[in-house]
Amino acid sequence: MTAYLHADTVSAWLADGQEIALLDVREHGQYGEGHPFLAVNLPYSRLEIEAPALLPRLDARLVLLDDGDGVAELAAAALAVQGYGNLHLLQDGAPGWQAAGHTLFKGVNVPSKTFGELVEHHAGTPQVSAETLRAWQAEGRVHVLLDGRTLAEHRKQTIPGAIPVPNGELALRIGALLSGPDEPVVVHCAGRTRSIIGAQTLRDLGLPNPVYALENGTQGWQLAGFALERGSTREVPARPSAVLSGQVRARALASAYGVPGLDVTQAQAWLDDATRTTYVLDVRTDSEFAAATLPGARHAPGGQLVQATDHYIAVRHARVLLLDDDGIRAPLAAAWLRRLGFESAVVEDGIHAALRVPHRQAARLPVAPGEWQAGDLRAQALPRILDARGSLAYRRAHPAGAVWTTRSRAAQALQGESSVLLLAPDAAVAALLAATLKALGATVQGWTTWAAWQASGLPCAASPGVPDDRAAIDTLFFVHDRHDGNLDAARAYLAWETALIGQCSAQELAQFRLGPAHGVALA
Repeated sequence: MTAYLHADTVSAWLADGQEIALLDVREHGQYGEGHPFLAVNLPYSRLEIEAPALLPRLDARLVLLDDGDGVAELAAAALAVQGYGNLHLLQDGAPGWQAAGHTLFKGVNVPSKTFGELVEHHAGTPQVSAETLRAWQAEGRVHVLLDGRTLAEHRKQTIPGAIPVPNGELALRIGALLSGPDEPVVVHCAGRTRSIIGAQTLRDLGLPNPVYALENGTQGWQLAGFALERGSTREVPARPSAVLSGQVRARALASAYGVPGLDVTQAQAWLDDATRTTYVLDVRTDSEFAAATLPGARHAPGGQLVQATDHYIAVRHARVLLLDDDGIRAPLAAAWLRRLGFESAVVEDGIHAALRVPHRQAARLPVAPGEWQAGDLRAQALPRILDARGSLAYRRAHPAGAVWTTRSRAAQALQGESSVLLLAPDAAVAALLAATLKALGATVQGWTTWAAWQASGLPCAASPGVPDDRAAIDTLFFVHDRHDGNLDAARAYLAWETALIGQCSAQELAQFRLGPAHGVALA
């Protein structure tokens, strides 16, 4: 029987130095409205799909939480079927955590964003205001402006003229962008964290140039009354052919933060240790990973690994082996992970190392019902349709008469019907929802996609207010439109981010190991 734990017990476990994953199995919107500091979102709607990557060791200590509504019990049963055996439940879920005097944090990627604020305070990362940068541009002052976010984010909107160089690529590619040591370098993101981490990366490496984080990123730029550039077609600069000096600096910095370089024998020993969770992450770009990697490694671009660590690593105090093919990107990412509180190491020979990564437990998904194509939809009498896509997609357009649902709300969606057809983003989501509905006594006739429905020519409808914001539990509405021109939302977001440190307990802040300040590592 899965044990229920009081919030104070879970809090003590989070500080005992042993491996633990605190899993919030609510949907993304519920999670973002308030969760424990170290909780990782693993929504029940996608639980078995995402668990193998986030939880590679079946006997890792897991604590599940919900809204005190029974979803955690369902999730624990589902994880037990997958082979996980060390399962516990937070008594009364998130409300129980708060009732015990612990803080629930709004937003996402909270530990990484809190860490960014701490880095700025600790290292004194210089900032430049939007007004100052705009003045530099107007007067033609020579400087290098870098966008440290993903290429997709850069394409959507960026500071005019910025060069896309995701944070994980900065150290590898910065040399080719500089004309001299006096040229200022400015790193920007959408808000604060990646601007700070990107700028501090270059400072920690001993770049002689003046380096600045753009204060408040693209949101600060808009708040200052300046227009963003949209639809940039600029590409990430090519990687240089000579990287020796960068390797020396990266290794020195990693060493300063206690990051070991492991040979194949040492790294294999980590992987073969069944008592520890070990993640194997390739920190290179999307295209590089797609072209070749170490079999069994997962992709985690270095910049995003620091910005959104909880998307890749769910188990606190786990080990993390990082791979690259240049000797620069993995050491830098490992140094940041060490400061974030993880036992990270760099594998010598990177993606070319002769390592045997244990086969990850594959998700044991139920068999999906038959997929209906456009012709099937036209040819048959249709039962009630349950739409399991995102709630915002449903609002925009859905089959006429369809009801929006997600796995944890399956019983409510049936509304007395015993036969249904599912509309889902993929077969895996359809399979999980179908199994849940069958357990409730429903007959699932099949599943289909939105593309098939559109191709069928059958009636569609839009419902801008349905489901309402409260019912759309998969969507986080907290300052969600801050990048779409809502300046009040941008102000609220920036105020939230700068206030994170003050919300944290001493125990929560103790997760981080800031180490030497700027200049110490390479002095």
